[in-house]
Amino acid sequence: MSKDGSPTKTISDFEAGLAKADANVASFAKDDRNLFYMMRGFLRAHPTTIPTLVLIVSVIAFGIIAPRFLTPLALSTVLQQVTVTGIIAIAQTLIILTAGIDLSVGAVLVVTSLIMGNLAVHMGVPLPFAVIIGMFFGALMGWLNGVLVAVIKLPPFIVTLGTLSIFTALKLWYSGSESVRNADIVEKAPGLLWFGEAFRFGGAKLTYGSISLVVVAVLVWFLLNRTAWGRHVHAIGDDPDAARLSGIRTRRTLISVYVLAGAICGFAGWVAIGRVGSVSPISFETVNLGSITAVVIGGTSLFGGRASIMGSVLGALIVGVFNTGLSLAGVDDYWQLFAAGTLVIIAVALDQWLRRASQ
Repeated sequence: MSKDGSPTKTISDFEAGLAKADANVASFAKDDRNLFYMMRGFLRAHPTTIPTLVLIVSVIAFGIIAPRFLTPLALSTVLQQVTVTGIIAIAQTLIILTAGIDLSVGAVLVVTSLIMGNLAVHMGVPLPFAVIIGMFFGALMGWLNGVLVAVIKLPPFIVTLGTLSIFTALKLWYSGSESVRNADIVEKAPGLLWFGEAFRFGGAKLTYGSISLVVVAVLVWFLLNRTAWGRHVHAIGDDPDAARLSGIRTRRTLISVYVLAGAICGFAGWVAIGRVGSVSPISFETVNLGSITAVVIGGTSLFGGRASIMGSVLGALIVGVFNTGLSLAGVDDYWQLFAAGTLVIIAVALDQWLRRASQ
């Protein structure tokens, strides 16, 4: 008997009550795996699909509007025009993959090109050393950004907005607002122009700078997709707290991302000299926004954790195709800017839609 006078229940009483209970296993409603849902999942898993399709369709469309556009010479010219932006976009992709953004990439490019130009032309430093020193300073500027973001914990947007102004001031001070002329480069350091040299391939006219874009893209793709470092970078971009708890050295890895991005910008500075033929402290002022545009159009998520190096290159090509195609079609420049802005908005909206596929 229990304290309140009621009979005490035995184990057999509980078993008898259990036998009357509902024996059905709890189940949860499954998402409707329709074609629309599967397509969204596929596009999220293969971010280069959409930029590839957009590039193909835009090339065909502009080829119909302006038949001259489909000539090998015109298409190779597009590739030459986006070479520098494409390399910078690769560096930008690394930063955006970690849920950051770098507004100083253009200033880093110009500073490093000025260092290379002045060392090789005005100071007589051998070309290999001038290039290495320039890329070192690019990595150093990237290191500064990385320390401020990873150690001081400042927002990447604010950090790189500040260093953009700092590096811009430094390039004007270092150069004395003067350019390194093409004639001086040709006379004293012609190797600086090597990436601008062209060769014929069928009916196309390619430059070594265009080839370098492909090489850099392949190397960075390999680092991100076939190395432990690349997996750590993806993990930090997806969830930095979970990455830290899993044993990843998030600070060191994040700083290394900014250092590598700065070194790539330094290399782009050398390519830019060959592309333009001279070194100017006021050149490539729009490459910051151009690189972000290429990265977003290429399928990299602005929220981190998902990126595509090849997609960023395709994004740069898409912008170049639109600009060249609209120009050949006789469209005014401001409509070219309008088209680029529209592409960015559509790409970000698509990214939001694809992010919901995993939620």
